[in-house]
Amino acid sequence: MPRFAANLTMMYNEHPFLERFGACAADGFEAVECQFPYVHGAAEIRDELDRHGLRLVLINAPAGDWAAGERGVAALPGRREEFRRGVDLAIEYATALDCPRIHLMAGIVGRGAERVAHLEAYVDNLAWAAQRLGDHGLEALIEPINPRDFPGYLLNLQAEAHAIVERIGAPNLKVQMDLYHCQVVEGDLATRIRRHFARIGHVQVAGVPHRHEPDLGEVHYPYLFELLDALGYEGWIGCEYRPRAGTSAGLGWLRALRGG
Repeated sequence: MPRFAANLTMMYNEHPFLERFGACAADGFEAVECQFPYVHGAAEIRDELDRHGLRLVLINAPAGDWAAGERGVAALPGRREEFRRGVDLAIEYATALDCPRIHLMAGIVGRGAERVAHLEAYVDNLAWAAQRLGDHGLEALIEPINPRDFPGYLLNLQAEAHAIVERIGAPNLKVQMDLYHCQVVEGDLATRIRRHFARIGHVQVAGVPHRHEPDLGEVHYPYLFELLDALGYEGWIGCEYRPRAGTSAGLGWLRALRGG
């Protein structure tokens, strides 16, 4: 059975952030991920990880002004220095917290001819970031995200993401395959997993269409979990979903997988 990491940005919102570590450990999680840990000091987070015997497996680099609707700056021309400062801050946290991978968000972009400039900025920034993260033994991730949730997001398709990874050619640059986003945009999940498996660096799940627990909706996740096992996936699966009514109460899907 795959290993599951609780996403502490979307799960356990019944608790203040630093209390979510203990709550998820009590539910049997051994690993966590979060989007933006930067409101809290790395030492505070390190204390919670150590206290509860947890591993942090993924964070995002800073993604611009989130409250104003920004969703990353990696593909925004003119924001290179901000992007680089954000990568360096993420490296500082990842190093202190023994977190092996960092997601680099592309951003909301223009259409038409402007897209070419955004793509070139994105590729240039990713090449720099992959080298920078590689110097610290870290993995860089990019993620196709559906335009229903994030209208105008640069990267929507799995094939686009893998083509960019192949173009850059950095061994530590991989694709974060969120099966929720992939189902909303493309579907045919099992075929896409098989096709792109070699460059998948992290997997995330949520129910479709409402992004709740993965036991509700149009995707039969047990089959996909078995497929990932059969393919030899050794990473973590991030549970990046919004619980329907209480995080712990909604973990019946996980208890069933564990045979509990």
